[in-house]
Formats: sequence, C-alpha cells, structure tokens
Amino acid sequence: MKVIMHRKTIFLFLSAVLILAAAAFLARDAVRSALFSVTGEENLLSQARGLVDYATNIIRPMPNTADNVPVDEAALSPFGVNTFLEQEVEPAKRDLQLRLMAEAGFKWIRQQFPWADIEISGKGNFEDCRNGPCIDAWAKYDNIVDLAEQHGISIIARLDAPPKWAQTTPGDFAPPTNLDDYGDYVAAVVERYKGRITHYQIWNEPNNYNEWGEQPVNPEDFTRLLCTAYRRIKEIDPDAKVLAPALTPTISLEPGPGPGTGLNDFIFLQRMYDAGAGQCFDIMSAQAYGLFSGPTDRRMRARNVNFARPMYIRDLMVQNGDASKPIWISEMNWNAVPDEVADKRFGQVSLETQARYLPLAYERIQNEWPWVGVAATWFFKPASDAEKDQAKYYFRLVNPDFTPLPVYDAMKAYTQGK
Repeated sequence: MKVIMHRKTIFLFLSAVLILAAAAFLARDAVRSALFSVTGEENLLSQARGLVDYATNIIRPMPNTADNVPVDEAALSPFGVNTFLEQEVEPAKRDLQLRLMAEAGFKWIRQQFPWADIEISGKGNFEDCRNGPCIDAWAKYDNIVDLAEQHGISIIARLDAPPKWAQTTPGDFAPPTNLDDYGDYVAAVVERYKGRITHYQIWNEPNNYNEWGEQPVNPEDFTRLLCTAYRRIKEIDPDAKVLAPALTPTISLEPGPGPGTGLNDFIFLQRMYDAGAGQCFDIMSAQAYGLFSGPTDRRMRARNVNFARPMYIRDLMVQNGDASKPIWISEMNWNAVPDEVADKRFGQVSLETQARYLPLAYERIQNEWPWVGVAATWFFKPASDAEKDQAKYYFRLVNPDFTPLPVYDAMKAYTQGK
C-alpha cells in the first residue's frame, strides 16, 4: 500500500509540474512581459538573473524619493531634446530641425551656448573672425532663439566650454582661471536673452575628467563656479531658473588625472552640498541612460548604472533638505549602434527597440517620478555624418539628411496620443 501511495504521490507531483510548465509555456509572452517590467531585460536568461537581482531590493535600503512633497518646476511638458543647432551653418536647416521637433511634440531643447563660440578671441570681444571677414558672434544664437520662439519651443541654455584665452590649463572644457570672466560671459548671455530664455544650466558632468579639462575633478572648485554663475544670473533676471549640471553616472573613485577617471556622482554631489551648492541652483539635473537594460529596470544598486539611477540623486537631495526642488533629465536614450561599429560602451539595441524604449521611458517618468520635470532625449540630429564610426552618433533621432529614424516616429506618435 505504501509503495502504491508513493507512486501516486510522485505521479501527482509530476502531473502538477507538467501542468505548471504547460501553463508557463502557454503564457510565456505574459511571463516575459512581466519579467521585462521589473528587470528591463529582453533575453530570458538575463530576465531570470535580473529577477534574482530585483528580489534583493527587499534587503536593501531603497532611495527615499519623497514623492508626496510638492515640487516646483515639475508640472511642465516633459518632452525635451538635445540639439546642436549651432553646428548647422544654414539658418534654413536650423528652422527645419525645430519644425520637426515641434511636430514630434518636443517643447524644450537643451542647447549649448559655448563660451568659446561667443567671446572668442579675448575679453569683451564678441566678433567671430575665424573664417574671413569678422561677423557678430551673437548672430547665430540670436537666430536660434528667434526660431525656437517661432516654433513654440523653450530653451535650456547650457553655459560652458571656455575659450583658450580664459584658461591656463589645457583641455577643451577646463574651468576658467578667473571665475569673474566666466561670470561676465554668463551675465552677457542672460542680459541679451532676458525674458526669452528662462532656464540656464551651468556646465555638464563636472565629475568627469574629460568634462573638467582633463584635470582632477574637484566638487568644491565646481561649486564656486556654480555659485558665481547663479549670483550673476539672479542679479540680472531674478525669475530665471538655474540648473545644476547632470553628473556622469560612474562608480569611479579616481578624480584623475588620466582617461576614464572621475568621481562617483553621489560622492561628488554630496561634496557639492557640503560646499554650499544647495543655495546655488533651483533645479537639479541627472543623466538617465539605460545602457544595457530597458526603461523598466527596477533593480536598485548604487553600483549599477541603469535608468533608475536618478532615484539615488533624488534621495541625496531629500537628505540635504532639497525635496521641494525638481530633477530635470539632461540626457537619456538607448544606443542603436550597428554591429560594424566596434565600440559598444553605451550598450546596443536595435532601431526598433530604441523606438520602443524611449516612449516607455517618458511613460515611467510621468507615472512614477512626480519630482521630474523636463526630460531631454539625447539627441535630435548631427549636422553631418563625420562621427558615424563612433557609438555616440547612434543616439540620434534624425539623420544628417533629415531622414527620421523609427524612434522619431515613435515619439511623434506617443506625444500625439497624450
């Protein structure tokens, strides 16, 4: 009798396993979708591993994002995009870019106003004599501001890239020797566009060796630069909003010098706060690159760089009494680099996957992150295909010849459905 019962138990157990396996097979699409919704992974094996990682969230302290705290400058259209309009020689091409952006539902552009392209050859000299007869260095930027207004698009003006005359150290993005020179350039931009440009971002990724003039990064030095710019902006236009820069997401603890060095974004930001940066910006910025997983990745590890990383930036803001300030995303997207390009440092997705991920990213921001305002996609269009052998080229939404890619069409359809 015991043998019969034992065989019956085994039979029932195997039957249950087969039934569950069959159910899982029949519902495999639903299961895969559920796994993607928490891991951001597409491959089944990666999803299984990701699920284990996700399960460890319950034993880790999660970021305190203070979702119930009212946040200024968050209830705006989130649809922004990075532009290189200053690289388009012909005004008609700038106009066409902005028209295509407006048609795709983008309401904001993050556009650099490079100091080295405005006050080019010396203090107070706003003429461009580099390519023949001297012309007004402001003319190109006046045109960008005019066209953006015509298309109903607001500008986040990124203020960085010092000219050589203002530096004593090498490197394209080395900080100025005299902070007052930088302050004067910032003041000149704000004075010229007061009431037309309302948001100014100070620098970009200063915790990155390459973005700090290839010299050791220094949060205290950067905070002095940030506060100089903040003071000069507010003196001219008290209603203008100042954005702190997005920091490079990195686990590096080597401030430099040396290629690939930098300081962890969380450590750098806390040291900025310790140096008084909290009094010198209205809006925090963050990068939200997905890199090797999709926008639904909910695995929270401080050493992971995924789409959820801005939640840790928000946590640091809350800890430092800045819960009422928003985060604006400076750059986000997925890299549709083709196989023939060797560099896969930014991950690799197909054009179709990129087109699926970007609207999902905006959906998550709007549904889950009430403390995020504008999120600027990286990037709209290169002026030429000179960098098509580099991975960074393949974040684009539109080709140099203005041919839209699937991700552009997907964003256009998404924003029109809102």
